[in-house]
Amino acid sequence: MNVLWGKGSGTVQQVLDSISQRPALAYNSVLTTIRVLERKGYLKHLKDGRAHVYTPLVGQKEATRSEIRHLVSRFFKNSHEQLVLNLLEDQGIGTEEIDRLRQMLDPKDTDLTEKGRSDAK
Repeated sequence: MNVLWGKGSGTVQQVLDSISQRPALAYNSVLTTIRVLERKGYLKHLKDGRAHVYTPLVGQKEATRSEIRHLVSRFFKNSHEQLVLNLLEDQGIGTEEIDRLRQMLDPKDTDLTEKGRSDAK
């Protein structure tokens, strides 16, 4: 998806050529992943001769949020708190990160308080 978001569109071969992973992925692995993404509604394709050119249907931010919602639903019984606690326990957290989180969670931050109010409705 990152390749297609960056390029705007591309064939399986173009996506494969843009991935710098070593060892290189197999063409069929990339094709399978792209087909799954298309089935999920993240991509669409148009035929260009014999090739299929794939284009993202959702932006990166929207896709990320959708997958996080799915993750929270599937593994954390819809508890965002449990997700965050799990991440903190697994990865650990430094003093600077804690300070940034405190600033983000400060009730004086009107964006978060307004967001919380609208989510509660």
